[in-house]
Amino acid sequence: MTVRIDDLDRKILVQLQRDGGQSLDEIAKIVGSSKTPVWNRIRKMRDAGIIKQQTFLLDAETLGFEACFFVLIRTSEHDADWQAKFLKALLDRDEVQEAHRLAGDIDYILKVRVANARAYDSFYQALISEVKVHNVTALLSMEEIKSTTHLPL
Repeated sequence: MTVRIDDLDRKILVQLQRDGGQSLDEIAKIVGSSKTPVWNRIRKMRDAGIIKQQTFLLDAETLGFEACFFVLIRTSEHDADWQAKFLKALLDRDEVQEAHRLAGDIDYILKVRVANARAYDSFYQALISEVKVHNVTALLSMEEIKSTTHLPL
């Protein structure tokens, strides 16, 4: 279901994506409105599910999570029981920042953030002890060129 938003809603969303910590006064001034209508629109967009949550982005490297691995997983298991165990294993691990089920030769791709290769190996050993996978390939990101949560509004 698509929710209709207008230009003012888009301007508000752009500001929230840019910096969710801005005050309502700051956002209202930038988008050319006043505080109460901006608050009402934000509330309506939350209620409609357009705004999922408010959060802060942390600097992973500054906090000691210097290694980012993209993990490609192939499995020969596709039944509901295996999928439930796999999903639980991913949800139980904070190292997994993203997980996607794919079309094509690779079944899943994970974005895993850890301190170093040894920490990745611990993650890997724990994962394969819980769920059977056919093949796992880990790719170390040498440099993050672009990372954003912004949608092109």
